[in-house]
Amino acid sequence: MVRRGGRGWYGQVAAAALGVTAVAVAASLWTSPVGPADRTAGASAHPAAPGAAPQAAAVSAEIAHVSDRGAQGINITIDDGPDPVWTPQVLQVLEEYGVTATFCMIGPQAQAHPDLVRAVVAAGHRLCNHTVAHDVTMDHKSEAYQSQQILDADRMITEASGGVEPLYYRAPGGAFTPYSRKLAASHGMRPLGWNVDSKDFERPGTSAVVATVKDEISNGPTILFHDAGGDRSQTVTALREVLPWLKAQGYSFGFPVR
Repeated sequence: MVRRGGRGWYGQVAAAALGVTAVAVAASLWTSPVGPADRTAGASAHPAAPGAAPQAAAVSAEIAHVSDRGAQGINITIDDGPDPVWTPQVLQVLEEYGVTATFCMIGPQAQAHPDLVRAVVAAGHRLCNHTVAHDVTMDHKSEAYQSQQILDADRMITEASGGVEPLYYRAPGGAFTPYSRKLAASHGMRPLGWNVDSKDFERPGTSAVVATVKDEISNGPTILFHDAGGDRSQTVTALREVLPWLKAQGYSFGFPVR
């Protein structure tokens, strides 16, 4: 999602994660350049799991936007969950239309709802690392902090899934740095941007969300929606309109390139 400040929901997530952060940074000192291009962009250890690709030692550190389905492919991406109210409803809509998606999960949310993480994987969708605290200023933080945010979330999501690792890394608010991109890629997570921000997070009304997608789909195939962070009823309703419309335009649904 685009950068925004003062989100109470994320403040609570960040506060809950402070203990993890302090321990991780102390224990381990062990994403394109920091600039406008990065900030506007937005492996499975279990080979039998649907939607998972074989574990890769490393992938490209370039921010992915295109679809593995080619020029007529669409990547639906769902951020900030899983959420016990909205994620099941999003999954239901995706199932109804036979659509695969990439779920960009916040570490503590995945840890709190492992049943939902496993449901996402079982339905053939892919996992994406969206950090521990959803800190949209992490590109201004130390490398140790960036490492903790990425690697702790990777561990939380993988444990919650039962061993299926995230295949992508999406920096909160597009706050990539060269370091975070390379770190994620070295752990098999392709940095993931977006081409169309549906603006559903702002809850502008279902019709506005749908109109944004229709107006901006020419920008590229990767569309950003949300399944957490507040009332996502507009997102669920918008998906029911957007998905059949995209199919009617001749698009098919896949995953971001790896």
